[in-house]
Amino acid sequence: MPELVLQLTRAGFLALLWLFVLVALRVVRSDLYAASGLRALVPGGRATARRGRGRTPRQLLVTQGALAGTRITLDSRPILIGRADDSTLVLDDDYASTRHARISMQGDEWYVEDLGSTNGTYLDRAKVTGPTRVPPGVPVRIGKTVIELRS
Repeated sequence: MPELVLQLTRAGFLALLWLFVLVALRVVRSDLYAASGLRALVPGGRATARRGRGRTPRQLLVTQGALAGTRITLDSRPILIGRADDSTLVLDDDYASTRHARISMQGDEWYVEDLGSTNGTYLDRAKVTGPTRVPPGVPVRIGKTVIELRS
């Protein structure tokens, strides 16, 4: 009987070890796909341009977190946010993923997209599950960092 218990313990430990390896490979794979840009930048819906409002965002402002006060001038290029050194906004935040989120432009609108982060991206208080339009002045929370689009 003790030999049977020993063999079952070994098999259980081996199964647990393989589960850990598979989870680690899944995380590495998701980081590689996010880095290669294989995900869609913007939603496939129609682009609605709202002219005459004069509220086109021109800057991305960090309002809370270690980088509070940082401003990034917006142009048509997407903004990558995360802990990776090649991100547009590099966060030194334990709650941010390597490739956490992307803010990109479609028409005259800006959209935020979570890139499969562990802790999620939040627009105001709602969790971002797909490309979501970001109105100017509405906070986007990534870990301990809060950013806003400003005119």
